[in-house]
Amino acid sequence: MLTVEKMDNYDKYKEDCSRIRESNKTLLTEFAARLESSGLSDKTINKHVFNIDIYINKYLLYEEAREAQDCACAVDTFLGYWFIKKTMWASRASLQGNAVSLKKFYAFLHEKGLVSAEDLAGLHQTIRQSMPKWLKTLDRYDNLAVRDVWR
Repeated sequence: MLTVEKMDNYDKYKEDCSRIRESNKTLLTEFAARLESSGLSDKTINKHVFNIDIYINKYLLYEEAREAQDCACAVDTFLGYWFIKKTMWASRASLQGNAVSLKKFYAFLHEKGLVSAEDLAGLHQTIRQSMPKWLKTLDRYDNLAVRDVWR
């Protein structure tokens, strides 16, 4: 049963998500411009922006209203669970491509002064150390004979 308190919390969540999405539009536009200035092709830029859009506007807002600059540490659950389970296009290449996009995006946020050097280094370390585990999880998820995918 929905109580007034739950409805108020949900209304606040919706308002926070709306505010964050507006802020994310600016971030994505600036990120695309940064990628363009580095000489990447339009196709590559669009892929990175698409990947980051999923992360910041779907995953980070999925259960809570979280801002990208506060969530460099969230990539483990995103790439190791949510992306595998929630996207139809999850593959080894798309998982690795998302990792590259996240590294570029958080480097961009670091350049803007929104993410610390420590958080950026932690993101890189998490990706480097966890990628083999994520790829094995993806392989298990795609194998219908495997019962315990998330072990």
